[in-house]
Amino acid sequence: MQRRGRFITFEGPEGGGKSSHVKKLAEELTASGCEVLITREPGGTAAGETIRHLLQHDADGEKLVGETELLLFAASRAQLVREVILPALDSGVYVVCDRFADSTIAYQGYGRQCAIEPLVAINRFAVAEAVPDLTFLLDIDVVAGLDRVRRRINGEAKGRDRFEREEIAFHERVRAGYLELAAAQKGRFRVIDASREPDVVAEEIWRNVLPLIG
Repeated sequence: MQRRGRFITFEGPEGGGKSSHVKKLAEELTASGCEVLITREPGGTAAGETIRHLLQHDADGEKLVGETELLLFAASRAQLVREVILPALDSGVYVVCDRFADSTIAYQGYGRQCAIEPLVAINRFAVAEAVPDLTFLLDIDVVAGLDRVRRRINGEAKGRDRFEREEIAFHERVRAGYLELAAAQKGRFRVIDASREPDVVAEEIWRNVLPLIG
C-alpha cells in the first residue's frame, strides 16, 4: 500500500520569509529522497491564481469586505485541495504550502474581525481531509516584518499588495491571532522566531521536519 505523503504548511505575519523557507525546505526534502510538491494560497491552480490576483490587487479601487475575502479564499482553497493537494498526498508526495487555512482565521477572523465560528465551519468544508501534519508559524514583530517587505519591494516592479498596505493595528491583530492558534494547537504548530538569520531559521525548521521523514 502506498504510504500517504506529508502535508507541511507555512504561516505568519508579513515579512517572515515564508516563501524563501518553503523553497529551502523543499530542497532539503528532495535531497533526502522525498518527492516534493510546492504550492501556495491563494493560488496553486488556474482558478486559484485568478482569485489570488483579485484578492491581492485592487486596480479598480474596489474594497472587498472581510466576508467576501474569506469566501474567495475558501473557493481557491477548495479547488487547490481537490485538484492538487489530496491527489499528491495519496501518491506519497510531501506537499509544502505557502499559507493555508490558518491564514484565513488570522487575517479575516482576527484581522478583519469576521465571526470566527462560521469562518471555522467554512474552512472545514473547504479543506476536507487536507489537514496539515505540521505547521510552521514564522513569527516576527509587525513593524520589523513590514520593514522587510518595504525593503524587498524596492527592487521589484510591483508595489505592496492589498494586505501589506493595511494599517499597523490590522497586522497586530493578525499576529495575535496566529499566536493564539499556535497556543491552542501545540501538537501541529511550531512557532519559529523569524527575526533571526535565514540559515538559523532554516536549521530549526529542518530539525522539526526530520521526525516526519523518519
